[in-house]
Amino acid sequence: MRVLIVGGGAREHALAWKLSRSPVVEELYAAPGNPGIAALASCVPIRPDAVVELAEFAQSLKIDLTVVGPELPLVLGIADEFARRGLALCGPSRAAAELEGSKVFTKELCQRYGVPTAEARVVHDREQAAAAIKSLGLPVVLKADGLAAGKGVLICRTGDDVESALVRFFEERAFGAAAERVLVERCLEGEEVSFMVLTDGTTILPLASARDYKRLADDDQGPNTGGMGAVSPSPIRPALAGEILQDIVRPALGGLAREGREYRGVLYAGVMVTSDGPKLLEFNCRLGDPETQVILPRLEDDLLLLLRGAAAGELAGMRAQWRHEAAVCVVCAAAGYPDSVRRGDPISGIADALAVPGVVVFQAGTALEDGKLVTAGGRVLSVVGRGATVSAARAQAYTAVERIEFAGMQVRTDIGRGIE
Repeated sequence: MRVLIVGGGAREHALAWKLSRSPVVEELYAAPGNPGIAALASCVPIRPDAVVELAEFAQSLKIDLTVVGPELPLVLGIADEFARRGLALCGPSRAAAELEGSKVFTKELCQRYGVPTAEARVVHDREQAAAAIKSLGLPVVLKADGLAAGKGVLICRTGDDVESALVRFFEERAFGAAAERVLVERCLEGEEVSFMVLTDGTTILPLASARDYKRLADDDQGPNTGGMGAVSPSPIRPALAGEILQDIVRPALGGLAREGREYRGVLYAGVMVTSDGPKLLEFNCRLGDPETQVILPRLEDDLLLLLRGAAAGELAGMRAQWRHEAAVCVVCAAAGYPDSVRRGDPISGIADALAVPGVVVFQAGTALEDGKLVTAGGRVLSVVGRGATVSAARAQAYTAVERIEFAGMQVRTDIGRGIE
């Protein structure tokens, strides 16, 4: 089979790494890919948001299956464009991807179908936001309605936090058009888990559990990021997984289907396990990043067959087997991330890191300049360690991280700490 991966981050590098091991894959392409992916696939210079150009490329090469990594092309309707041309693609339609494209839509869907989630208000300006915050009481969370690269969420615990958030959202317009509507939400307290499933619209296949670490600094301090690390499996009880599936995932997917928005592909539920049970924080319409980097190395089965089954509506009877091991991902971020990112710093030590047993390094924000690998984005590398336990995997990951160098590298030191 000929397979196309859309995207160029560490998640897509992990997808390429896993798909390249499938005996069914004959040719593998990535658009646009990155220097790490280029060792596994033919990279083509097409942006992920160039939906029509991607469809034309897939049609010209008779691509058998396209796998979409990032959310933007899905929200833009890449699945619909491919379907119009009779091309197979694993990912939800534009209508179904509104689950990630609009937090307001998701909140209203949850209310219609009884999905447990935080109380919230929809606001359009500073005055409305201030009134909503006063009504809900601190702490609250302000969320940009649209896509903001995982950064349009600000948690406010104090009056100073509120003032800073109001300035960023309504005066500085830091999140642009994504914040034309803003969700002011009661802050949920508890343990956060990432729960992902693969679905063909009818059958739901849960993926391995994982937990990501959103804040920039140790002990969950600093600004929100796209994710600074991940662990799989997460310490989630089987009964809790069943509860999330039954009370959050199934009603949401059922509600979408009833409204003519059948969902195919990966659905990611970010869930807060509170004293009142699990409650939805957000839905994403694709694999998580960096969760993908710890889940795929644990998958024993052929990923291509699972993704093809979801795209074709043929998941019934299929299972996913997971290795009885743990994986820990540590993200190496560039200087200035997540705000003003510095680019062009030479990267060294990846080969030495790969010499550590059980380690895989997935590239994200990298580029080649005069034959040398340099930083080219916020999250530069995902360093993944594997071991019999989370502690063992963590030790391997951090041993590898110590061998990697670039100026201003930012790394959390507590990924997986305290999990056995």
